[in-house]
Amino acid sequence: QVQLVESGGGSVQAGGSLRLACAASGRTFSSYIMGWFRQAPGKEREFVAAITWSGAGTDYADSVKGRFTISRDNAKNTVALQMNSLKPEDTAVYYCAAAKGFSSISTEYLYWGQGTQVTVSS
Repeated sequence: QVQLVESGGGSVQAGGSLRLACAASGRTFSSYIMGWFRQAPGKEREFVAAITWSGAGTDYADSVKGRFTISRDNAKNTVALQMNSLKPEDTAVYYCAAAKGFSSISTEYLYWGQGTQVTVSS
């Protein structure tokens, strides 16, 4: 079992930055792939980024490549998403999630946080 709690959401103007954090409970955090997803009103949940167990490998959605960076600290059981050059279309509820295999598919993720709202104004 892994429990996930996100923080760091908020409101920012276009071009600004936010850093999301996800704190995980449990001793097996380092055995999980960690991912970030987002869901905008009226839209399906979509993949944002994922990171391997060691942190050596990452994957990003095309829409955030070059702007967002995912990282993890296994000693602190945390995963972060640094978001730069934010755009209004980045507005969504952001979720962190844990999976056993490296994937961009939401159904592959076993555990989910409650989400944190990110709002980007133009």
